[in-house]
Amino acid sequence: MVDVSMQINAVRRQVKARTLEAGEARVVAVSQTFDAPIDDVWDACTNAERIPRWFLPVSGELRLGGKYQLEGNAGGTVEQCDPPNAFSATWEFGGEVSWIEVWLAADPEGGTRLNVEHIAHVDQVRWAEFGPGAVGIGWDMILMGLAGYLSTAGLSIDPKEALAWQLSEEGRRFSAESSERWRVASVAAGTDPAEAQGAADRVFAAYTGGAPDPDQQTPAQETPDQAAADQ
Repeated sequence: MVDVSMQINAVRRQVKARTLEAGEARVVAVSQTFDAPIDDVWDACTNAERIPRWFLPVSGELRLGGKYQLEGNAGGTVEQCDPPNAFSATWEFGGEVSWIEVWLAADPEGGTRLNVEHIAHVDQVRWAEFGPGAVGIGWDMILMGLAGYLSTAGLSIDPKEALAWQLSEEGRRFSAESSERWRVASVAAGTDPAEAQGAADRVFAAYTGGAPDPDQQTPAQETPDQAAADQ
């Protein structure tokens, strides 16, 4: 697995809002630079033979207008596709529809920066309960899988081993640090600090089945201004 602190620090996180035809939507954004050419990162993210090596088995047609289904997770329709630069798709799960927008660009310092925005209509009650970490921790785990895959010459990740790791002490520390970073990003976006902390605690428990260990939350003293600077 990828070094927890290194991976947590490699990701930029941001919480935003966007106005859609159906009304105001919430946006959870992540980005990370990978030491790989843009064509390779694009292929890793869009090739049905490679996606299961770092994420989940996928079926369907990964092309413009095609429908896809991630095993045990979301499915949807590819709405835009501009290889090797960008694609967007619906993200349908549990009877609800949200959207993902993904784009790649050369990082000025080398490598390829992958940017993901997950856009969803979320009511205030549910947002207050779990905040951005509800999907943010999941995206952190997805980026960790991709980072591990790209840094090990295409070594596949065993989904069973990945699940066991998620529930291990190290995996719980990853979730705790991810939850804390999303708390900071939420406060930077204007959320009341107490509300953001409650949501972070609840979403951590939802992912791991327990309360976070305060000794593991090393970024806890980061201020909203520092979080904004990270973006």
